[in-house]
Amino acid sequence: MIQREDILSMEYLKKTEYTGCHQGMRYRLEKAQNDQGEEKLKVTVWPEPFNFFCTAQELKTSAFFDFSEDGVTDAVAWMNDRLFEDKDKWENI
Repeated sequence: MIQREDILSMEYLKKTEYTGCHQGMRYRLEKAQNDQGEEKLKVTVWPEPFNFFCTAQELKTSAFFDFSEDGVTDAVAWMNDRLFEDKDKWENI
């Protein structure tokens, strides 16, 4: 299970993206704009073994959250949901 403590600070996320992996699922958090032009926290998950740029777009799933501490907490919960709901996807890489 991914914990909030596994993700670096908001100050770090303001400057650059953060990537990690857990049990076959890779993830990336970054500051981005949604379709309405609002500053948000974009979270993307995809199966191992490849990095973000070498993975086909159709294998990635993304969601937007508030760019705040609460948004990071919500993003961690969403990633954990993906981890458990798509368990076969991560285990059968």
